[in-house]
Amino acid sequence: MKTHQKLKEELTQFRHTDKKSLIIGSIVATLLAITPYLFYLYESVPSTQVWDTFLFSFDAGKLENANYVMWLITGKALPLMFLLIWFFTCRHWWYHVILVPTVMYAFQISAIFYDTTSPVDELQLMYYFPLMAIVIPTIYLIRAKMFDRINTANKSMEELEEEFMIKPKNVWEKVKQYF
Repeated sequence: MKTHQKLKEELTQFRHTDKKSLIIGSIVATLLAITPYLFYLYESVPSTQVWDTFLFSFDAGKLENANYVMWLITGKALPLMFLLIWFFTCRHWWYHVILVPTVMYAFQISAIFYDTTSPVDELQLMYYFPLMAIVIPTIYLIRAKMFDRINTANKSMEELEEEFMIKPKNVWEKVKQYF
C-alpha cells in the first residue's frame, strides 16, 4: 500500500508545474501570440534616410530607407526568435541541426548593420560552412550510433532518443554546454 501512495506522490510531483516554468511559458506564449504585430512594426517607420524619435535617431546608411531596413530586420528577427524557441524547447536528438538556420539568420541581421560592401544576403553561404562542417557530421554520427544500437539492442526509437538526450536543468546550462 505504501508503494502505491509513494508512486502517486511522485506522479503528482511530476505533473506539478513550478512557478519559474509557468513564467517562462507565459513569456514564450505571449511572444508567439504577438508575432503578427511584431512583424508589421516596420509599417510605423517612415520611408526616410534618418528616422528621428524622442528615444533615438536611426540612420539607414547605405540602404537609404529606414522603413526598408526595419522590414529586413523584422523579416529576419522573427524567424530567428522562432528558431531559438524551438532550439531551447526541442527534445529530439537532432535539435543541434537547428543551430544552422539560427546562425544564418543571426549573421544576416548583423550583415544588415555591418556589411557595407555587398548587397544584403548575397554571398554569405561561405560563412556558414564551418558551422555546417561541425553540426552535420555530428548529427550523422549520432544517427549512425542510434541505428547501430537499434540493430543490436532491440530498443525502440523513443528509448534511444531518451538515452542520447542531454538534459540540462535550465536555459543557462543548455547555453553553457555549447561554450
